[in-house]
Amino acid sequence: MDRDFDTVEKVARLGQAGVGRRIVAQMRAYWEGLRAGRDVPARADIDPRGLENALEYAFILERVAPGMGRFRLAGMHLNDLMGMEIRGMPLTAMFTPEGRKRVADATEAVFQGPAIAELVLTAEAGIGKPPMTARLLLLPMTSDMGDVTRILGCLVGEGQGIGRTPRRFLVDAAHVQPITPCASTAPLPAPVRPEAFGLGKRLPHLNTPKTPTLAPAPAARTPRRPDPGGAAAAAAGLGDDARGTPGDVPGGEVRSPQEKGPASPPGLFF
Repeated sequence: MDRDFDTVEKVARLGQAGVGRRIVAQMRAYWEGLRAGRDVPARADIDPRGLENALEYAFILERVAPGMGRFRLAGMHLNDLMGMEIRGMPLTAMFTPEGRKRVADATEAVFQGPAIAELVLTAEAGIGKPPMTARLLLLPMTSDMGDVTRILGCLVGEGQGIGRTPRRFLVDAAHVQPITPCASTAPLPAPVRPEAFGLGKRLPHLNTPKTPTLAPAPAARTPRRPDPGGAAAAAAGLGDDARGTPGDVPGGEVRSPQEKGPASPPGLFF
């Protein structure tokens, strides 16, 4: 049964022309950022802070049967369109009987592909129901078990107001796009060698690695022992024969150790 709503209050919550494309693009970019080299991101990766401007249009579906996804979370915009809390309801509840088959096929393609689906919708007309169009985006996600049984999506209505609820939709067009593997998973091209540009002959140093050259080590020096006697003799102009040996006395006399006494003053002989 239809419910009456104040359309003046609901106009502010209904997307104006161009808002649907902006919200869809933002949701798609957020999902692409979550992939991080994977084909499909995980449900656990979703952070509501990344969808701050699109939360009221966003939802998460859980696959409960072939072609059927149930709302686990839904923004206020979807509740306003239906005039009730839609959590736990199937996505097909927002469509007319004529549109349910097409949206069910698109939902199953997202789960099985996996793939991305974008649908253009038109609201069912009636008394107290102004013209309205909408855009629907379905993006696959994996559950905690690793299987593709979740969908991150958004639905944005555009028009003069919501009017009497519930507002259900027909499918004007549906586009299903298979998932493209992330570019980071593709192998990198092999590096190009200089020979491919004819640089090998002109720049031979690019092909032949340089061998480091070690500087020769300095020759080791043998320390000289000090010779005080020799230095004194050299200073006096005497040779090695005039240096004498321990125990000798001037004049050529050799004294025994017992005869040796205190050193004589210079110029005295015993």
